[in-house]
Amino acid sequence: MNQPVSDKTLLETRQLTKVYGIGEASVWALAGVDVMINQGEFLAVMGPSGSGKSTFMNILGCLDTPSSGDYLFKGVEVGSLDRNRRAFLRRHYLGFVFQGYNLLARTSALENVELPLIYRGTASSARRKLAEKALDIVGLRGWERHNPSELSGGQQQRVAIARAIVTEPALLLADEPTGNLDTSRSKEIMRLITDLNVHQGITIVMVTHDPEMASYAGRIIGFRDGRVESDLLKGPESRQAVVTGGRS
Repeated sequence: MNQPVSDKTLLETRQLTKVYGIGEASVWALAGVDVMINQGEFLAVMGPSGSGKSTFMNILGCLDTPSSGDYLFKGVEVGSLDRNRRAFLRRHYLGFVFQGYNLLARTSALENVELPLIYRGTASSARRKLAEKALDIVGLRGWERHNPSELSGGQQQRVAIARAIVTEPALLLADEPTGNLDTSRSKEIMRLITDLNVHQGITIVMVTHDPEMASYAGRIIGFRDGRVESDLLKGPESRQAVVTGGRS
């Protein structure tokens, strides 16, 4: 297995398993997954339906718990944390982007981006400044007062990305972030995500079924039958070019 060249490990899984059901009805979604991800990596996770890739991401995001094995985040065993501490980890260290934008329909772009900061108890004046900064980073300056119905699909996903990065997370988890977009908008979103990795230094783990979208990542892990089937560390020359620009 190829390992990334870095001296700072952000997270690690050791013989991670997830079993649903019991006895003859049991299904092994994960069957002993060993993965190490370093700070600043952009990792794409691929595999057929039922391969375990979404279960893996849910465990990394503390949205699910493993049946056995270890998950360490910044050296802390996540399995030893109670529910409140796992919630703290999600609020302060993790950002999420999903295929569906999951925006509040009757709420402005700015207010949607402020939402994670409300959960953290950030003062209103500071929330607004941070949300405006995040929207500027994703190329939506001037769109702060628009509701989702007034935005294109690509713009809505940009708002969702701004919401994910407004807390300055150590890890951004993206689950099929271009799944609802056409090819042109998909490429714009992938350039944005790559830019966040390269210029903002955010570690990214992205689940995708699309090889073209995966080609933006610096490392691609392939899952099959709950196990890591392949782990490819790519050179800079084999990644899609980072191009900032082009607004959807």
